[in-house]
Amino acid sequence: MRDKLEKLIAAYEELEKKLMDPAVVSDPKEYARLAKEHASQADLVVKAREYLQALDDIDAAKEMLHETSDEDDKELLQADLAENEAKLPQLEDEIKVMLIPGDPNDEKDTIVEIRAGVGGDEASIFAGDLFEMYQRFAASRGWKVEVLSSTPGTAGGFKTIEFKVTGKKVYSVMKYESGVHRVQRVPKTESQGRIQTSTATVAVLPEADEIDIHIAPEDIRIDTYCSSGPGGQGVNTTYSAVRITHLPTNTVVTSQDQRSQIQNREACMQMLRARLYEMELEKQQAEQGANRLAQIGHGSRSEKIRTYNQPQDRVTDHRIGFNATYNGVLLGDSLGSVIEALAAADRAEKLAQAV
Repeated sequence: MRDKLEKLIAAYEELEKKLMDPAVVSDPKEYARLAKEHASQADLVVKAREYLQALDDIDAAKEMLHETSDEDDKELLQADLAENEAKLPQLEDEIKVMLIPGDPNDEKDTIVEIRAGVGGDEASIFAGDLFEMYQRFAASRGWKVEVLSSTPGTAGGFKTIEFKVTGKKVYSVMKYESGVHRVQRVPKTESQGRIQTSTATVAVLPEADEIDIHIAPEDIRIDTYCSSGPGGQGVNTTYSAVRITHLPTNTVVTSQDQRSQIQNREACMQMLRARLYEMELEKQQAEQGANRLAQIGHGSRSEKIRTYNQPQDRVTDHRIGFNATYNGVLLGDSLGSVIEALAAADRAEKLAQAV
């Protein structure tokens, strides 16, 4: 462990020197890349230095105990030795977790897509409830939510809605939400008081920039049309809505929620880059033999991950069997506890595989 941590610290210090190199400072892209790498290693290096310092203090205390004959000094040294030896197991566990290779997308912002599934109008209402849940969750963490595209449901909620979430390490948290969400409750539209089961699908995509995904102009077709629904005086009178088709993959994205054609076009490009980036990630994982369905937090869009049961006031995440209250998760602020449990299970699984 010592050798590995000393090499890690040396590499970190070398990285710090590079960040002060005028040639690097004058290259914004290279500087940003190295600065990101430097920041990602900072917490680990702090723990590594703490661990090595504890080892050094243990060695020093043992040597001094061997050399001294003063009983008071021995008592102090033995207390110091015991304190540092007690630190080591927890530091080792923390470092092992931090040494687990992270998801390179964890630092990214996300584009989230919610689609109403089985259940008709109630499914659209549920999709709207999920969107409101994520809005509240994002606000509690100081994140920003921006709607990119939406299609309202006939009785409320959304048939589909795509929105961007920006903030610190958004994808590292939101990635656990991908999959099918199921709700069991009495719909507002139900007059007989019967419980109905409805579903909505959530897809969480890491945002991709132009460096991640290059889209050639000749590979896309851009169509404009009149917006429909709320949006101001320009609705149904100007061609502000935008549809972009990526010809090689036949991927289609649309946006009409922004104020201008230029803004709708940019929203479309953000969604398109994210979808193409996800396709590339899935292709790489397939080539590497990675089983996404077996990994907590990388659920398939067709995988049922969570049930929201209103009559029993219970939400169950099926991946880890974690339970919370319906009102706490869907209507309150308990989503964080569910995601924290998923993240802990994910770390434990990866740590077990690494040992």
